[in-house]
Amino acid sequence: MPQVPGPREVFLALVNGVAEGRWKDLPDLYAEQTHVVHPFDPLRAAALRTRDELREHFRPTESGPRLDRRATNITIHQTTDPEVIVAEFEYQGTVAETGEPFSLPGIFVLRVRDGEIISSRDYFDHVTAARVRGQLGTLVEAVQARGVASG
Repeated sequence: MPQVPGPREVFLALVNGVAEGRWKDLPDLYAEQTHVVHPFDPLRAAALRTRDELREHFRPTESGPRLDRRATNITIHQTTDPEVIVAEFEYQGTVAETGEPFSLPGIFVLRVRDGEIISSRDYFDHVTAARVRGQLGTLVEAVQARGVASG
């Protein structure tokens, strides 16, 4: 019987899958019913709760620059709960079209059960991510519009 991957192995598959652009494989790392949030998202997007929502989240777009990246500076902290890890890392890379280097730090708090992510809190610098993708102006406009709508 094959051994079920633990939180560490699932996390490494996730960040390396993102770095390598294996978008179609990534949703399979999550349970069919999951709960993924991005607490630092300036637009406060709703939680991703299903594999189908994750397929849409990970669907590559044709617009924007291509990012060549790798997951680096990985530190995985075990917790007293065997299902939960806290993983610090960063994506380092370059914007393929311009050669601009970037560093995008992240922290994930993952709960993995039976080899699948059942919950994740993904903390990223969304402003840097938008800038690297050439979408900073769009993000600022969306944040401003949201402020006007709620204010």
